[in-house]
Order: sequence, then structure tokens, then C-alpha cells
Amino acid sequence: MTTPTTAEACRSSSASTAVQIDGFRGPLIGPDHADYDIARAVWNAAIDRRPRLIARCIAAADVAAAVRFARDHDLEIAVRGGGHNVAGTAVCDDGIVIDLSAMRAVRVDPAQRSAWVQGGALWGDVDRETQAHGLATTGGIVSHTGVAGLTLGGGVGWLMRKHGLTVDNLLAADVVTADGERLRASADEHPDLFWALQGGGGNFGVVSAFEFRLHRVGPTVLAGPLLWDASDAAEVLRFYRDFVRDAPDELGTVVRFGTAPPLAAIPEHLHWRPVLMVGLCYSGPIERGEQLLGPLRACRTPLLDLVGPAPYAGFQSALDSTVVHGWNYYWKSTHLPALRDDLVDTLVEHAFSGSSPRSYAAMFHLKGAVSRVAEGATAFGNRQASHAITLDAVWRPGEDFGDRDTAWARRFFAALGRYREGVYVNFLGGDEDPGRVREAYGDAVYERLVDVKTRYDPDNVFHHNQNIRPRVLADRS
Repeated sequence: MTTPTTAEACRSSSASTAVQIDGFRGPLIGPDHADYDIARAVWNAAIDRRPRLIARCIAAADVAAAVRFARDHDLEIAVRGGGHNVAGTAVCDDGIVIDLSAMRAVRVDPAQRSAWVQGGALWGDVDRETQAHGLATTGGIVSHTGVAGLTLGGGVGWLMRKHGLTVDNLLAADVVTADGERLRASADEHPDLFWALQGGGGNFGVVSAFEFRLHRVGPTVLAGPLLWDASDAAEVLRFYRDFVRDAPDELGTVVRFGTAPPLAAIPEHLHWRPVLMVGLCYSGPIERGEQLLGPLRACRTPLLDLVGPAPYAGFQSALDSTVVHGWNYYWKSTHLPALRDDLVDTLVEHAFSGSSPRSYAAMFHLKGAVSRVAEGATAFGNRQASHAITLDAVWRPGEDFGDRDTAWARRFFAALGRYREGVYVNFLGGDEDPGRVREAYGDAVYERLVDVKTRYDPDNVFHHNQNIRPRVLADRS
């Protein structure tokens, strides 16, 4: 069956009937379409949902038309940007998926140091276009992450300590609201909505395009991982704690606990060996970075030192093959304080006890520019936390690690309970206690988000997300 060129939708999960969606020009994919299983798949293969219709938009007008159609036909709505969210909220059962994956255009204005980015773009798309001008903005650590999801949740990445979170660099957003209206949100237009989009997730509308502030970055940075044997983890973490405490904002670090992945750059004899890996990205002058990193590179004699000058865009994709589309993922996460000794001991005790060789924990160093933005200035919460950690159970389809490593992630999370300082909303999974959404923001920011939700989506049309319920519905629950 060929892709429809007219607006065709499916009324049930087993049979399709041609209907018109006024103003929709993109292809529509139903259960009897040859591409249906591909189109409904998301990054996390543990998510297996069957929408009634996938509306693949090619422009903002399609997004508005799809929202109106869904409202008129009382259909559940899920919104897909890059489809990378671990909770799988980009797809729903028996509803409509508003799919922006064909909308990946990026337009850079080097004179204004800004970029206009469509809502289906991936960070690799953005980095490729911006780095052609020696520019970038904070954009995660994996190039196949979607721009929309990462941005709307806040946006942590290698550059955040120097240039702020992704939302700190958001200048404006083109939004389709729950009634199908198209708005532009910025500091001057619908400022309440713009504030909510800066970390409040997909609760307030479908963002068809973003405008970002860009910064001079690279194109060459000093970057790469250092690997130590897991037996050295506690001592290295204590050194790392003191090292990053006074590190300049130009240095971004991510600590990974797990096995050495079988990457071409890693010698084969180290593949699958339990290691502590510290990923580094220094965006300042290379010579200064070499001096700065010297003490860390000398700590406990690493098994492998791959730190060196590298293209920023290339480094952004270096971990892509370790978080593959089509594997199964289960996450637990929390923010953490500075790494005092008892916390280090807890991390090391649990981090290497997963069963799957692909399971890992990743800890992001925050502070810097992240913590210098006042709480409540954006919807991103818990800005004073030192670290964000995600405990990632990973197994391939057909492997029997799922139950064991899901239990490992839960035990590890429970062990971190007394250290918890909020959570990054993009790291929340699909089976979280609803109270964790409030935990991601803090009470004051959460209540303000409820007010914005009540104004722009009083019926909670957009609830396939880490949901913030509007005031009337929240009061009834």
C-alpha cells in the first residue's frame, strides 16, 4: 500500500475508512499501512502502543489541522518530535499521534547568532548547521535526541555550565494550542506560555518551531572520555568531586558507571570490562584545557585516555551507538548534592551490580550557569542541585535481563533516597508516582505551571507527557 497523498484516517485499529482532515497535507498512516509498525516505533522498544492514526505533519498548518481533527473526533493525542523519550509518551493506544518527524529544517542567522529549528529536528541536525558557522547552543549529549522533547523539559548537555540549559537559550516558540490556534510565544508575546515552555514539558501545546540563541563554540573542543577500572571508582570519584568543585564553566563532565562499550576507539581487550568513565568537554582554549585536565588525567593511572582536540559536532555523536534505537530501556533518576563520602560509597556499591552489560548509570555535573538563573525565572526546577543521575536498565529484545535490571534500577534508586534533591523531568520514566512531577519543579513553580495549564489547556488535551493537570481537574483528583 502506498503512502496516502490525500487525508486518509483510520476509524478503528483494524479497518480504515477515508475521511477528510481539512487543511492537512501530510501523509496519514493507519494500522493497515505497510509503514505502520515503523511509524509507531519509538527509541525505547519496551514501548509497544498501537495508535489509530499517525498524522505525519509537513508544516505547522498540518499540526493545527490534526489537533482540531482530534478534538472534533474525541481522540487521544500524543505528540512525537524525535521519539526519544524513555517514557514513550510520543505514542498512544487507539488515538492520534501528531508526528513532527518530517519537520527537521534548521535555519541559522549567523549575524544575529540565532537558529530557527522545526519541532521534528534532531540535535544532530542543529549541530551540523550551527557548527558550519562556529556556533552552537546547549543540546544534549546524543545527536539522535529530539530537539523538542529535550528543550521543553529543560535541556542538559555539555555546554550548560557555560551557556545555560537549552531553555535558557530559547528566544521564542511557534505553538499550536489545544484549540488548534497558532501562537508565537516569547518574552513579549504570551509571556506566561513562554515561561511554561521553558521546562514545563509538552503540557501546553505542540511546538512546531523553536528559535534559539547561539554562542561561539569550537568547532574544535578538547573532549573525550577517561576510563578507570571499577575497583578505582571510589577513589577517582572523591578526586573528581574536588576537581569539579572549582572547575571553570567551560568544562562539562558526565560520569558513567558500567562496562566499557565496544566502540572502535576503545581497545578490544577493554570491551565489556566494568569501568568508571568520565566524559569531558572543554569548550575554551585548547591549551588552557590541557593544563586544567592534567591532574584528573593523572589520577590513579586511567586504563584509557581518549581526551584530545575533537570537532564539537563529532563529539556530540560519539555516544550514539551506546543508546541504540530499538533496545529496551527502563530509567530511574534523581538530582543529587555534592559527592560527600557516604554518597560516593552508595554510588559505587550499587552502580556496577546490574546484570545486563549494557545497563549503566550516568551522572551529569550541573552548577555553573545552570545555578546562576534564579529559581522560578523559568519553569525548570531544582537549579541548585550539584548533579543529575539517571539509572538506566538496558537490554536488547530477546534478552532476559529486563526483570533483573529493572529491579536493579529500583534498588539503586531506593538506596539514593536520603540524598534526593528533586529530579530532571526528562529523566522520568513511564511508571513514576505522579508526585514526582511536582518534585521536578518544586511547589511554587508547579502551582504556577498549573495556572498556565488551566489557561491554555483546561481540558488536559495534552496529557501524554509528565502531566501537569489543569486546576479544575487537579482539584477533583
